[in-house]
Amino acid sequence: MILMLGNSLTTRNRMPDRLAALLGREVAVHARGGARLAEQANPATRLGAATAAALAAGGVDALVLQEMSHGPVTATGRFLESVARLAAMAREAGAVPVVYGTWAFGAGSAALGRLDLSPAEMHGAMQAALGRAERECGVAVANVGAAFWEAGDGGAVGAGLLAADGVHPSGAGSELAANVLAGTLGA
Repeated sequence: MILMLGNSLTTRNRMPDRLAALLGREVAVHARGGARLAEQANPATRLGAATAAALAAGGVDALVLQEMSHGPVTATGRFLESVARLAAMAREAGAVPVVYGTWAFGAGSAALGRLDLSPAEMHGAMQAALGRAERECGVAVANVGAAFWEAGDGGAVGAGLLAADGVHPSGAGSELAANVLAGTLGA
């Protein structure tokens, strides 16, 4: 079974169901809107307790880790600590840890404005944080953010991949995310 830890960037448009169909495997999800990986790594929280119990029960062969949307950029240290802890928990349970690398916010979105970054700056910072997670934590990265960027014009995420809020994936974005994850998990 694949266990996905995340938030609305994971669950939007029933993306885990798309992933399950692509791989022909069971996919379970522990998520809530706005959840951070630190919560998933903390057994004193509802999500953390559920994750610890699922790993202890066995049967999880891949643990997918999706950080809160801007977490890798605005709280890089916390992101890396959480990835390291969850990766260790996954390995102890015989599961492969995989980071679901998300994308830069859409140009002109309120969320991007609050960060005071351009789409290119956010994309670069996301890619740097994902690279550090790969190197420092020894995890595979399903780099959905890079795929979103490559579909664009070199200065923004590809047209049609984001919902109107500029943060969440559209249906096409969730489809691309499922395909990138399937490519990483099926490898």
